Amino acid sequence: MRSLQNILVTGGAGFIGSDFIRALFAECSGFTGRVINLDKLTYAGNAENLSTVEKKFGGTRYFFVQADICDKKTADFLFSEYDIDTVVHFAAESHVDRSILGPEVFLRTNILGTFTLLQAAKNAWQKADGSIKDGVLFHHISTDEVYGSLGTEGSFKETTAYEPRSPYSASKASSDHFVKAYFYTYGLPVTLSNCSNNYGPFQFPEKLIPLMILNMLEGKKLPVYGDGKQIRDWIHVSDHNAAVRLILQSGKPGETYNIGGENEWENIELLHKLIEIVCDKAGLNRDTVIQTITHVTDRLGHDRRYAIDCTKIKKELNWKRQFDFETGLANTVDWYLKNKAWIDNVRSGEYRNWIEKNYTKR
Repeated sequence: MRSLQNILVTGGAGFIGSDFIRALFAECSGFTGRVINLDKLTYAGNAENLSTVEKKFGGTRYFFVQADICDKKTADFLFSEYDIDTVVHFAAESHVDRSILGPEVFLRTNILGTFTLLQAAKNAWQKADGSIKDGVLFHHISTDEVYGSLGTEGSFKETTAYEPRSPYSASKASSDHFVKAYFYTYGLPVTLSNCSNNYGPFQFPEKLIPLMILNMLEGKKLPVYGDGKQIRDWIHVSDHNAAVRLILQSGKPGETYNIGGENEWENIELLHKLIEIVCDKAGLNRDTVIQTITHVTDRLGHDRRYAIDCTKIKKELNWKRQFDFETGLANTVDWYLKNKAWIDNVRSGEYRNWIEKNYTKR
């Protein structure tokens, strides 16, 4: 089992990355190392997500660096300054609609940013004879969207051929291939994980589940693409990150691990389940909320169905989910109901000022 000492987490202020860091400090009793969080703080990055970690470990075991992953100078410096032995690469532009409207930033961040980090890792970890020093690992977080769209049956396996259909998934597919290329060409120890749709606390309000929750609470329309029968597999963010930690500790270099919820829902069915939960908890009239469902023009190139086969990680690394969907969804609704200040800060843009107001000076 690998020992995690100096971990560079990219995109650690985002939804999934911040959950990973919080859990690492809170749940991993054996972790005594340091986390260096490299995040540009684009619109989806929120340093307030890590306020508890910053207050307790800031300047000693947790270090935040605001910079672009495409910045070669910063990447090289971090590997040298903090003696990085593990990279957990979450940072990415990840919203499909935004990629359709403006694909260039997805190419830059997801492809060139990943390349920059791979080069920095190679430069730091490669010995004079060309071999790579022991005990290091570059883990790359990817998505099930790189596999394309499924029919009514079957599921994505680690061996499924890539068939990306949006600028977002194309950029992630390219970054996946670069990561594997550095393994085969330079011997860089890498692992990859391709995950299904995440949900849970702290998710940016543009994503489906928080968007629908907040629109219900505010009496707004509930927009549904096309007929709403697109199928997605949903996994709680904590279960995803528990899998990532197992890969870091015991994953085999060069391998890909699919992480899924084995929990398929049509978008329209998921919306009706959310309506049921939110109305019960917030005292809203269910029939009135249902009438706000509005079918809108379908997304360009909208994949019909995703489903993950995660047999490999369950068998090889003994991973299993802790959250059943009913409980996880109810807990997520509770979190949004109880955290109005966080929501207000995000919507007003005030969250962008959190670093200046609260960051430990050092």
